[in-house]
Amino acid sequence: MTYSADPSSNGPKGWDQSTNNQSANGTSGPGNWGSSARCRGMGRWRPLELAAMILGFMVFWPLGLSVVAFKVWQSRSGYGGDLFTFAGDRAETAARSARNFRDQFNGRGAAGGMGGGWGFRSTGNAAFDDWRAGELSRLEEERRKLEAAERAFSDHIGNLRRARDREEFDRFMRERANSGPANPAP
Repeated sequence: MTYSADPSSNGPKGWDQSTNNQSANGTSGPGNWGSSARCRGMGRWRPLELAAMILGFMVFWPLGLSVVAFKVWQSRSGYGGDLFTFAGDRAETAARSARNFRDQFNGRGAAGGMGGGWGFRSTGNAAFDDWRAGELSRLEEERRKLEAAERAFSDHIGNLRRARDREEFDRFMRERANSGPANPAP
């Protein structure tokens, strides 16, 4: 059984019901499904893909359906890798994109470290770029001052707490000493 899509071939377009089991690569026999041209485009189901599909349907049916959809996409696009190679490629691409995004905002991205470490590109207007760099450095200095003031205030509050705790502890010790022994000695 072969499919004929060529209009110049003899006979109607569609499935040929002849008993010729000759495949595209010249081998014959009813058991060479994986080697025929039609099936070679889809690729064979690998054992891990079958297991992923079965487990996907058992655990959560959209997972199994996504494995089947991948195999259909694989047959139409001609992708030669298996499901796990594809997933690894996608994960690597996503990680690379995340690194690029992070680097861009750390000042190492497309701007090449220009713009005071903020990742801004040059606008082509030198006066504006100078003003922007000055404003960013001024804001950075204000941020540093604010952080220093926050640390000083935190230290001040910590000292007040320690003093209050010390005062309460001293009062407790005085009251304890004035009340006499809590447990008389035998």
